[in-house]
Amino acid sequence: MITHLSGKLIEKNPTYVVVECGGVGYFLNISLHTFSKVGDDENIRLFTHLQVKEDSHTLFGFVEKTEREIFRLLLSVSGIGASTARTMLSSLNPDQVKNAIASGDVATIQGIKGIGAKTAQRVILDLKDKILKVYDMGEVSLQSNNTTKEEALSALEVLGFARRQSEKIVDRVLSQDTSMSVEALIKQALKNL
Repeated sequence: MITHLSGKLIEKNPTYVVVECGGVGYFLNISLHTFSKVGDDENIRLFTHLQVKEDSHTLFGFVEKTEREIFRLLLSVSGIGASTARTMLSSLNPDQVKNAIASGDVATIQGIKGIGAKTAQRVILDLKDKILKVYDMGEVSLQSNNTTKEEALSALEVLGFARRQSEKIVDRVLSQDTSMSVEALIKQALKNL
């Protein structure tokens, strides 16, 4: 098993890098998180995961060991392949994935392209205990602004607005001020709907 590669960065793209080690160029698939962390330095070190299938050997590269560990945990879930796990780590950083799973935040995981409600629930069901144990986390509750967010979304739904549209607006408002009361959040959202 190849655990890491240290070498010269030959090529860098949002989905892959090419690293030359000892005269051999290695093609490593990466997430957007790793892409953002990899500088343009000539020398690079990436932690790797080698996926062996009947028809291919595919290398994945990660700047941090934590990202690789989460990638491997995601692969252990039925229905999650390497491309879906990489998409998850491209949409959210490793800490966001870890916290979403630990807190049972189905909405965050379902918000990732290609993941439906059942898959999101399966990810949480299969990995929550492992995440809490591996990262020595206590039971994590959803952030307080999520209860505020849920109350505001419920109120907007009662007022006749579509949940999906309302959620985008509420998220935008919360990104500017996370300490808003439910009433203030609803008022701001109504101005933008």
